[in-house]
Amino acid sequence: MCLKLRFWTEFSGILFQRQSIEFLRGVSIVKVAFENRGPVDEPYLKLHQEHVLGMTLRAGSMEIGLRRSALQRITFDAGLMGLCPPQLEQWVGTCDMAHVTMTISDGALMAASDGAGSKIELRLERELVDPRLRALATAVDLERIAGFPGGRLFLDSMEQALARALVVGYAVRDYSTRVYRGGLSPAKLRKIKELVQEKMEEDLSLEEMACAVGLSAAHFSEVFRNTTGRTPHQCLLWYRVQRAKEMLASAETRVLDVAIACGFKTQQHFARVFREMCGASPTEYRYQALR
Repeated sequence: MCLKLRFWTEFSGILFQRQSIEFLRGVSIVKVAFENRGPVDEPYLKLHQEHVLGMTLRAGSMEIGLRRSALQRITFDAGLMGLCPPQLEQWVGTCDMAHVTMTISDGALMAASDGAGSKIELRLERELVDPRLRALATAVDLERIAGFPGGRLFLDSMEQALARALVVGYAVRDYSTRVYRGGLSPAKLRKIKELVQEKMEEDLSLEEMACAVGLSAAHFSEVFRNTTGRTPHQCLLWYRVQRAKEMLASAETRVLDVAIACGFKTQQHFARVFREMCGASPTEYRYQALR
């Protein structure tokens, strides 16, 4: 099976592919898109193939409706959310807006629900005010602006959190979220540590870590946190920083090379994470280590 993770950027209704990554694990497509909409010559019909959650990035307005003859103008401030279920056709007219959108897969929604044997249906919400969803969407947008330095594991975790919030608050019928109790055995924790150390330079996914111990991604994510007090993404960053500290003890390796060897996509992201965990920049830490 093939999991495809794709990042897209949209400008004025024209879609440009930013990055496409494919790897052998499960089936899912995550899309994070930025779109800037303006005037149009005439209204057009927009169809979503997946569950799409959007958040406005500035104040603006848009014309939208289920019929071309009945468009409604919505005005909004930055941070207004919208939720569109799949196969929903909407007419869109003149807009003045910039927003970020993210798709939520059927698999993530089903994994978040307790005992749901079929696809989860979500409600249409055009003017959604939800502080939790807004905080999660803001985190995804900041990741997009930075160039997705957190990789697949960060977006996998964000999709899970979004799916749980959507199932609880916006499903067509009531579902309870699935709760996984207990933790990982010492043997399974060792497997995760070995996997992370072996593939530290690679873009690990939540599915790959879960498969290593024979669990689903949702199950693994919860019991891992129950056991360690950290999310899988936080754990990966911790191991990367520990290796970086070992490498910085030598003056021979450039800081940029240390960042790359430890799986960080940019030196800026490496420096930010390192300072958050160690209270000093990589350069400052090296200076103290070599004194």
